[in-house]
Amino acid sequence: MERVSTIKELRQQITGWRKAGDSIALVPTMGNLHAGHLELVRQARQRADRIVVSIFINPMQFGAGEDFGSYPRTLEQDAAQLERAEANLLFTPSVQEVYPRGQALQTIVTVPGISQTLCGVSRPGHFAGVATVVCKLLNMVQPDLALFGNKDFQQLLVIRQMVEDLCIPVEIIGAPTVREPDGLARSSRNGYLTAEERSRAPILYRVLSETSKAIAEGRDDYAVLESESKQRLTAAGFKPDYYSIRNAADLSAPSGETGKLAILAAVYLGRTRLIDNLLVEQH
Repeated sequence: MERVSTIKELRQQITGWRKAGDSIALVPTMGNLHAGHLELVRQARQRADRIVVSIFINPMQFGAGEDFGSYPRTLEQDAAQLERAEANLLFTPSVQEVYPRGQALQTIVTVPGISQTLCGVSRPGHFAGVATVVCKLLNMVQPDLALFGNKDFQQLLVIRQMVEDLCIPVEIIGAPTVREPDGLARSSRNGYLTAEERSRAPILYRVLSETSKAIAEGRDDYAVLESESKQRLTAAGFKPDYYSIRNAADLSAPSGETGKLAILAAVYLGRTRLIDNLLVEQH
């Protein structure tokens, strides 16, 4: 596996692959890799000849008081895992490389509508930071496809909308959420949980599963389901940010027509913010 940290080096390597006729997949990450990231690499391996993994902790998507400074940085451990996963290239740009004129003078990519609900309310500016850095990475690598986890479902929809609106020639693939044996979605932030909090954390997935089962069995009193679920989570020691049932296509309110719904939740457990979601068919 090659390791590069500049756009010039990245493009030199990719140019050679392009001349050889190789297809290229990109897996963008912020490092501190876990089984969910490695599953993205595995799926990329099945779909493309060459795999580029980026590790960049993007300051633009962290708000004031969030965990940019304390976000886990485990580059050598990550590189070893990617070597075993048979990634071809690890791209680790500096902040200066990505934002050479500084963030204040950086052109910003915003995706209106879908960025302005759920996590977009509690983390203003977050999705502008995500869309901007993903747009830049797609332009740097120019891959045939890029893979993202379904756990960050709103982020996935934001990126898909951005790619469509800006006519970026890349296929965006969402991969299923990878979970611990007890159901907790794999996340780099799970490491913030204390032992006691970790033992309670799977309750979030259980509540989502109960809501999914209720909808599958015909319940459509969505506001009541949301309220019941938030009460359960609060009673279990969580502080809900939101718990919402939306149309999976665009996060709009359910219309009552047959289609796929997304049950999305963000909660605090101690100082750790956990997000998760499940998709279910509306009948």
